Amino acid sequence: MTKLAIQAGDLHLASRRGLVYGPLDWTLEEGHLGIVTGPPDSGKSTLMLTLAGRMRPSRGSRLEVLGHQLPASERWVQRHTSVTGVAGLDDLDDVVTVRSTVRERLAWLAPWYKIVRYPGNEQIAEICRLAFGDLPVPTAKTRVYELDEPSNLLLRIALSLASSPALITVDAVDQLHDLSDQDTVWSRLDAIAASGVTVVASTTDAHELDRIPWTTEPSHLDLTTTDIAEEA
Repeated sequence: MTKLAIQAGDLHLASRRGLVYGPLDWTLEEGHLGIVTGPPDSGKSTLMLTLAGRMRPSRGSRLEVLGHQLPASERWVQRHTSVTGVAGLDDLDDVVTVRSTVRERLAWLAPWYKIVRYPGNEQIAEICRLAFGDLPVPTAKTRVYELDEPSNLLLRIALSLASSPALITVDAVDQLHDLSDQDTVWSRLDAIAASGVTVVASTTDAHELDRIPWTTEPSHLDLTTTDIAEEA
């Protein structure tokens, strides 16, 4: 029986200035990739936070994530999801090394009483394995400012995956300026979904749907419409 990672019905968020996003209906199977598209003012980032239990939708919305109703089970959903790519939320400190960045994440995830040592190249490679695949993994002594755009975003994704989430959201893949770099990240998100982790990622348009040789065709949610987005 197919399990759904996301079931949304009449999902919307309203502010005093009007609708931020929605109303929308959407379903996404576990272990699949969902792509959310829309212009900069369509509420993509806010929707990413909503799906990960970090922001509450308006009353009347129906949202179930990983089999748990939101907002009633938001703490459970927060523990089993990760958010990546949201400006100001998971930005990396440019001047520190990769090993310091990874250690900080591991220390955050560890019990308060556990001493977390600085990781070496081998441990960093293992932590980054799913996010980077066959791509070169940055070394421990590399400083964050030395990373190119795709490596920076993939490292942020690797840090999100360090908590072994069942679902990750990746906002604004098109923050990468080069299309080939975007394609690199999309291919890795496809591989992450194929490994069993549900992935929801956003971008401005849907060109990726035709450009990438997907393992499984993603589910597309277009925020410029209020039509029901069916699972591909």
